[in-house]
Amino acid sequence: MTHLTIREIADSWKEKKRPYVKRSTFAAYMLTLENHLLPYFGNLTELNEATVQSFVLEKINSGLCVKTIKDILIVLKMIMKHGVKNEWINHAEWEIKYPTTATPPEIEVLTVANHKKILDHIKENFSFRSLGIYLCLTTGLRIGEICALRWDDFNVHKGTLMVKRTIERIYVINGEEKHTELVINTPKTPNSVREIPLSTEALSLIKPLMKIVNPGFYVISNDSKPIEPRTYRAYYKRLMKTLNIPAIKFHGLRHSFATRCIESNCDYKTVSVLLGHSDISTTLNLYVHPNMEQKKRCISKMFKSLGKK
Repeated sequence: MTHLTIREIADSWKEKKRPYVKRSTFAAYMLTLENHLLPYFGNLTELNEATVQSFVLEKINSGLCVKTIKDILIVLKMIMKHGVKNEWINHAEWEIKYPTTATPPEIEVLTVANHKKILDHIKENFSFRSLGIYLCLTTGLRIGEICALRWDDFNVHKGTLMVKRTIERIYVINGEEKHTELVINTPKTPNSVREIPLSTEALSLIKPLMKIVNPGFYVISNDSKPIEPRTYRAYYKRLMKTLNIPAIKFHGLRHSFATRCIESNCDYKTVSVLLGHSDISTTLNLYVHPNMEQKKRCISKMFKSLGKK
């Protein structure tokens, strides 16, 4: 066996991986390598459990969340697998432990009053840019999906919009050269390609526009060039400041849509499909948190089924 360093194995792995993943995914791998894996493991020729566990604890102490660390380890395992296959490194099994005291952060959600306030403001002060915020709050689109939405994605006869693409700025590392690029891709997962019904109110805003816009133009720019997510985030922050609404992340608009759906007793599977989640458990874990009243009703129903009170 010829032992290579993790850096050397990673160089071979990334060239094998490049043709089979999206550019945005490959860029994310390169960032993970440069920022986390190579500085710690680059000069090593083995990956034993103790070393990986020390890495995990260091990253937790630096403030990274457990999910992010697990995503980093997925890349490390792919590199190790490539090395083992080529007989450059020995296989190692890890049983990594994570602190159990950490509580997941609460998702940011608009109050019902502020949700309604934004929608009402946009109806009364309409612009193409503000329409994107309106759609995020009424369909649950991600920021990349709304920036990539074009007029020909609407079907006013069916009363729906199709999510077909997403836009994001990626960090490209090519040897010593580093730069960012704006890329338009298919959505996050196959489930993210989806058709979403529009409300009657949303259709009343969009239908008249469809007679005058260029079908190939992007919706929120109403131009052949899209607005990129970071620019749109800045617009969103200014709008919230204008409306005197406490700042939440842009993704909070998607969370707010999903939360309103759950509060309205929509069935969980439908909400999951609308959001484009690949697994209903994602929806359940994020948004379904029964309160005490719901728990009491559940217990009461169970007892009634037994003929008890």
